[in-house]
Amino acid sequence: QVQLEESGGGLVQAGSSLQLSCLRGGNTFGTYWMAWFRQAPGQEREFVASINWSSSTTRYADSVKGRFSITRDNAKAMVYLHLNNLKPEDTAVYYCAADLSPEFVRTTPSYWGQGTQVTVSS
Repeated sequence: QVQLEESGGGLVQAGSSLQLSCLRGGNTFGTYWMAWFRQAPGQEREFVASINWSSSTTRYADSVKGRFSITRDNAKAMVYLHLNNLKPEDTAVYYCAADLSPEFVRTTPSYWGQGTQVTVSS
């Protein structure tokens, strides 16, 4: 069983930075691929970024490349999403996700957190 809990969302101005955190409960955190998704009002949930267990491989959606970065700390069972140069279109609920598969973690992860709201004002 995997439990995921996000934190760090909030209301910020365009151009600001924010860091989201995800605490992963359970064992063998290091074997899971971790990812972040987001869902804006009226839109489908979309993939944002993923990272493998050793942090040697990361993937990003084109819309966030160069602005967002994903990192993880296996000792703390934490994964982070660093959001820089935020835009109003980044407003969404951000979800942490986990899966053993590098393909599924970007499409249909097995485990999801409850989400944290990020609102970017213009």
